Amino acid sequence: MAKRASPEVNAGSMADIAFLLLIFFLVTTTIETDSGINRKLPPMEDSDEDVIIKEKNIFTVLLNGKDQLLVEDELMELKDLRQAAKEFLDNGGDRSCDYCAGAKDPSSSDNPDKAIISLKNERETTYKTYIAVQNELVAAYNELRDKRAQSLYGKPFKEMEANYNDVNWPGNKEKLKEKIEQIKLDYPQKLSEVQ
Repeated sequence: MAKRASPEVNAGSMADIAFLLLIFFLVTTTIETDSGINRKLPPMEDSDEDVIIKEKNIFTVLLNGKDQLLVEDELMELKDLRQAAKEFLDNGGDRSCDYCAGAKDPSSSDNPDKAIISLKNERETTYKTYIAVQNELVAAYNELRDKRAQSLYGKPFKEMEANYNDVNWPGNKEKLKEKIEQIKLDYPQKLSEVQ
């Protein structure tokens, strides 16, 4: 009896199939990217002199390992943080701020330009709570900026920034940029993170 030849598997198209599968998975896979926290670092200054900051111009926010907030040495809920930060920033204690609508308490911050929010968290703090605290503090700045923009220009600050970033916005971008910078000068975001 004659020996039969063993059937061969045609492997010629295996490379094509592998290549198609590779393309399929590359096209259909989504890669998540973290957007992070938007922070602009201040420019480097060549000054050797120490800056003296009054204790009343620092709003201390401590976040412990159990995700509890201690604001100005008092326990506080996260939902109350934004309002407390707004009251501190908009105080106008030295009465040099004519647009501040705060209580004008001399024992609190002098004006928004001198007010600093100091945030300190422990290593055990959860990332979710840390970001939530950051969001509340930034939201306090944004609400004050919106209020100031509304009173000066009749538009919210967020809308002005969106118009400035819009490529097709028909208005004068230079004028809009000046208005945005003025509002940022009125309520500068001074958020310090202590280690």
